[in-house]
Amino acid sequence: MAKKKKKSASSARSLHRHKLYEYSVQCPEAEVDFLQNTFKQFRKRNARILREDFCGTAAVCAEWVKRHSRNRAIGVDLDEEVLDWGKKNHLASLTDSQHKRVSLHNRNVLTVSTGKVDAIAAMNFSYWLFKERKNLKRYFKRAYRALVDDGILFLDAYGGYEAFQEVIEEREIDDDGYRFTYIWEQERYNPVDNGLLCSIHFEFPDGTRMERAFHYDWRLWTLPEIRDLLEECGFRRITTWWQGYDEDGESDGDFEIVTTADADAGWICYLVAEK
Repeated sequence: MAKKKKKSASSARSLHRHKLYEYSVQCPEAEVDFLQNTFKQFRKRNARILREDFCGTAAVCAEWVKRHSRNRAIGVDLDEEVLDWGKKNHLASLTDSQHKRVSLHNRNVLTVSTGKVDAIAAMNFSYWLFKERKNLKRYFKRAYRALVDDGILFLDAYGGYEAFQEVIEEREIDDDGYRFTYIWEQERYNPVDNGLLCSIHFEFPDGTRMERAFHYDWRLWTLPEIRDLLEECGFRRITTWWQGYDEDGESDGDFEIVTTADADAGWICYLVAEK
């Protein structure tokens, strides 16, 4: 059997920025695993209705409805372009039954009304676009009201002393035959208000780059700030799930509840807020 050839650099470069992003930083299967397993661990039942806020391409919504015939997913995002891309590249590949159980809303998470859901996920640090405390608190209150009585809000966060620095990190990607370099740049950090400007670039073997494929204007929220706000909004218990690492220093994909952690250069965690 002939060995499968690597796709050319020009072919990789022709990929849409959303596909490059998914290859680089998103794993819907692992994310849904964590949501499902953690919800069942805490609630002794299965979550059936998931709302994915700042859903982007709705890859998680698509994965959610694939898991069970009773699972429903609601995606909310302000960006119509990314929702359209998700419809064509994720929802279009679903079965008719699965497709009917996904609804996407081109709305603001601060005003959208979707009815009660079992779980809400706001991942990829997307809620950090709320740079003022009052606005993030408003979002958490809206999320609280949208959850059923035993619902759970799932968030992620990152930090470490390098998060407060202007740095560039590169990672080689080789996925589905495509090869390119993922570049994360923290362009500007303002210690006065924790303002953080970040960009994602992509570079290909032929030397070409996709500059600022994604750009973020965030506030770098610390874990105590987030936890305090969640408690003020009524969430009764908030647990912090720390990412584990293997002996080579690479993420092992496992997260465990912690109350203390090492002051590493960089870390990623989940916050699980129970109503």
